[in-house]
Amino acid sequence: MNNMLVLPILIPLSTAVILIFFKEKIRLQRWISVVSSLLTILVTVLLVTRVHADGILTLQMGGWAPPYGIVFVGDMFALLLVMTASLVSFAILLYSFSSIGEKREKYYYYTFFHFLLVGVYGSFLTGDIFNLFVFFEVMLISSYALISLGGTKLQLRETSKYLLINIVSSTLFVAAVAYLYAAAGTLNMAHLSQRITEAGQGGIINVIAVLFLIVFSLKAGLFLFFWLPGSYSAPPPAIRALFGALLTKVGLYAIIRTFTLLFVNDSDLTHNLIAWMAAATMILGSLGAVAYKDIPRIFNYNVIISVGFVALGLAAGTQDSLNGAVFYLLHDILAKALLFILGGLIISAAGTDQLSGMGGMIKKYPLLGWLFFILALALVGIPPLSGFAGKLLIIRGALDAGMLTLALIGLGSSFMVLYSLIKVFRLAFWGSEPGKKSPAVSIKGATAVAAGLLVLVIAMGIGADPLYAFVSQAGDVLASPAEYIQAVMMKE
Repeated sequence: MNNMLVLPILIPLSTAVILIFFKEKIRLQRWISVVSSLLTILVTVLLVTRVHADGILTLQMGGWAPPYGIVFVGDMFALLLVMTASLVSFAILLYSFSSIGEKREKYYYYTFFHFLLVGVYGSFLTGDIFNLFVFFEVMLISSYALISLGGTKLQLRETSKYLLINIVSSTLFVAAVAYLYAAAGTLNMAHLSQRITEAGQGGIINVIAVLFLIVFSLKAGLFLFFWLPGSYSAPPPAIRALFGALLTKVGLYAIIRTFTLLFVNDSDLTHNLIAWMAAATMILGSLGAVAYKDIPRIFNYNVIISVGFVALGLAAGTQDSLNGAVFYLLHDILAKALLFILGGLIISAAGTDQLSGMGGMIKKYPLLGWLFFILALALVGIPPLSGFAGKLLIIRGALDAGMLTLALIGLGSSFMVLYSLIKVFRLAFWGSEPGKKSPAVSIKGATAVAAGLLVLVIAMGIGADPLYAFVSQAGDVLASPAEYIQAVMMKE
């Protein structure tokens, strides 16, 4: 079973390579992609059930005993994220069939789609800090291709900014890894945790910790998010959904993993920084969400708010808040994918992304309207939908940690999410139709995909109790990483 840990990476990697040879055969590319995605979902479900029953899985590539060689680690936190990402990527893949366009499909859209998944899944599963950088780069190179695919003026302008920011952050990432290796003499994350604890976290280690925080915050959109609203608005809706659901979550995963496993001995410094950044992110994200009147930017600022909210769970550092951060991450991957899919359908139906050009859509597209309304309630955290349990745990954990102000900011940001999304619902679906009516378009197939994701969002909320058994198992390792270290460092 341990050998299966590499399959969530190997399946999309093999798929991406195979698809290169079928550039003109769009139907075949679609079928291969569907089979690949379903296989990945099956494998990840099996891995999650195995870890739930037997504990953390590790795979030492090439038979090298730790801390040497390449290691993959499947703890519950990583595998829950891989499983949720595989479900979401399958839904986005189906949505792509009706929205991405044949021109982009013929220029290796599905190849880059699967290469990006290799980077995402590999980032979650690697147990080596340098290989985390490698998988980040696989993900980012694929995202460079996807964000520019189509070559519109807006895409090319935003791609330049997106490239520059990520090249800078990747350069800082390499420097941080080099400094960390010089200070600790290893790159295996479990071994790093032992070495840093033995040496004591102070001086140069704290400098390295802050450098990693800057790197991962740039990638996650935590405080340093100035690049995100424009960049994520440039590509087509399917690619926006992929980016909004997954890319920032990889950065958040890296922050949570490193600051619960490596840099845990001087939390007064690092976690206070994360707390301030979380507060600023939620406040500024809320201002952006309520200020703009175009759907892409409203949704992008909602992504930023959720990044700050998860960071609040990490900053509090209690068992409840860490469990809440895990639960909310899983919810947010599903909900943000659905949000961007519904946003793409609204834009297609209205013929514009500006709220001022919309109105009266509830008559033509009632199902679309009510799907969006229910999702808005889930994102706000209305029980019994999926957003409630994670938010409740994070807020309770923050209060237990004495972070009353941060807890209030988190609650306030939820009201701003509600205001911004109800504004979209009110202006797009109600009121009078615009003077220039857009022709009715068929969105039945894509609406069915959205409805399927909403079923998962509702099921996650209603089934919060059984799901919590898996989430708490992930949170336990984050709160006390000894089990992770022991699983990795045990000699085979």
